[in-house]
Amino acid sequence: MAEVIKKPRPEYRNIGIGQIIKYRLPLAGIISILHRASGAILFFLLPFALYLFEQSLTSEITFDTLKGIASNIIVKLFILALSWAFLFHFCAGIRHLIMDTHHGVTKEGGRNTAAVVLVISTLLTLAVAAKLFGAF
Repeated sequence: MAEVIKKPRPEYRNIGIGQIIKYRLPLAGIISILHRASGAILFFLLPFALYLFEQSLTSEITFDTLKGIASNIIVKLFILALSWAFLFHFCAGIRHLIMDTHHGVTKEGGRNTAAVVLVISTLLTLAVAAKLFGAF
């Protein structure tokens, strides 16, 4: 009887963080990772933001106190980072909704929409920064 020689099955392993760092992701991949990261930031900081909002509504004194705290440069940078996370997550979410409704997404289309998300979210964040730091 003929002996059957089994071909070895390929091994698929999880890649480590070192391999991810060495790998050069396309722009659409970077946007996807940033979309997930900004969503996680928003998710974990939502209770804190709701608490601050609730405190600002309790009285005029607490509102003025929080307004004074928000005038600090470090707090303004933190607010700017949260604004970036929200604006980027919003723009990337719109991108995903558009991609879900158009089933003929190409590699070029993904790259182009990723660039559009990056540009629009950056411009919106710059507008928030200008308002936050008193440009207008």
